[in-house]
Amino acid sequence: MTLFIKPGNTWADFYARARAAAPEAFETNALRNLIGGQWLAIGETKPHKTPVDDTTIIGAPAITADDAAKAMSASVAQHRDWSRVPLDERTVRVVGALELLREHRETIAGLLMWEIGKPWRIACDDIDRCISGVEWYVSQIDRQLNGREPLRGPVSNIASWNYPLSVLVHSELVQVLAGNAVVAKTPTQGGFHALTLAHALMARAGLPVTLVSGSGSALSDALISTPEVGALVFVGGRTNGRKVATRLADLRKRHVLEQEGLNAWGVWNFSQWSMLAGHLKKGFAYGKQRCTAYPRYVVQRRLLPEFLEMYLPVVASLKFGHPCAVANASDELPELDFGPVIQKSKAQALVAQFDEAIASGGIPLLRGSIDRGRFIDSQDTSAYVAASCILQPSSVWSLHHSEPFGPLDSIVVVDTEAEFLSAMNVSNGSLVASVATDDLEFANRVKDDIQAFKFGVNTPRSRGDREEVFGGRGGSWKGAFVGGDLLVDSVTDGERALYGNFPEGSRYPRT
Repeated sequence: MTLFIKPGNTWADFYARARAAAPEAFETNALRNLIGGQWLAIGETKPHKTPVDDTTIIGAPAITADDAAKAMSASVAQHRDWSRVPLDERTVRVVGALELLREHRETIAGLLMWEIGKPWRIACDDIDRCISGVEWYVSQIDRQLNGREPLRGPVSNIASWNYPLSVLVHSELVQVLAGNAVVAKTPTQGGFHALTLAHALMARAGLPVTLVSGSGSALSDALISTPEVGALVFVGGRTNGRKVATRLADLRKRHVLEQEGLNAWGVWNFSQWSMLAGHLKKGFAYGKQRCTAYPRYVVQRRLLPEFLEMYLPVVASLKFGHPCAVANASDELPELDFGPVIQKSKAQALVAQFDEAIASGGIPLLRGSIDRGRFIDSQDTSAYVAASCILQPSSVWSLHHSEPFGPLDSIVVVDTEAEFLSAMNVSNGSLVASVATDDLEFANRVKDDIQAFKFGVNTPRSRGDREEVFGGRGGSWKGAFVGGDLLVDSVTDGERALYGNFPEGSRYPRT
């Protein structure tokens, strides 16, 4: 079967739509930075390779440290004005921004598909969750702001590339709704075109948003250390998170630092295999490139044969490949579980980590092959990896304590409850964890000893939307918890205490 990209779905097509939607932000061969309400043609633009098929696209316009400082100063001025705008007017403008995002949903989804390799359905879901989530806050904000007021300065946002709309833009819109100006840095790995269009629409709705691009080393001083910054929101890995936390230590600044953790599914005294298969199948969405993915399974030894009988067909059923490849001109975009990982170097790292696990004593249970993928003839596939799995990896494996952030699973076999808990807790805290068990007494017994913020019994846990609180335990999170009322509290001042994973310990119960 010969696959191809039909007219209308190429990168050039989606970029042309973005330019038509927001000509103020997109040039023919460059993007602009949004500073002080103006789209400025500044910064160094370099070519960027999309992971989908190595197509060269326009890179983010990287600004200098001096330009970043000017951007923060402009945002501080915007904040002074915006914090005095009545809530009713703020609400009208946020709702207007949501309407524009909904109007241009398919263009943003196409940019996400090409920039970061999201299959069409998953890219659309990223936008839809952003819109519906903020709509919930609009319906609740009067109550949530009772006794609260905006921060004394703008909120600075540094986010990862994987969920530009449902995490970053969602958070920004709630921050703005609460009365703050906001600054966002585009991730260097991708997503900057989608974020540029989204912020053009937000600015068009009259919101005080700033969008800048550049390396963390060039921009971090301005984004983190500007004295007037009211709060810092960071979403990323522990390595960069530690650096940010160190910078914040002496500043005593409001912060939300969401970091990685090795989330695990535990399987103990269990028999409902078809139910678990459904959960695991959904868990491979976007190649497990998300902070709440479950890449490790801790399995009671006697259940290993039944677990594998369930798990291996799940992996065999996964569909992956080029997100735009179709067989006929009348076909819709394909329904895939995942496309490429974020870049070819990540694909190479995952293959190397698989080989490393074998070399250190792990059993190669499943070595995935990209030959099963749906690809266009002769396309570059260097950013693609198929799902693979290591059984009983050694404790010296580089991923023993860390998440792979890709479709590379590991299975650890245990015999006792003590071994079970030890294997579930190897990463000094995680965002989510689940147990598959028929024994609810067992689940209740181990719940408090599993160091995850969210705990599921026979169900996965996720970041959540609307009123659901989100946070982490141990090294997976530092600072204020978010979600529901706590998200608003994290970016406002008032008498209510802030709940979170602060140095003195978490003050909010796990959910």
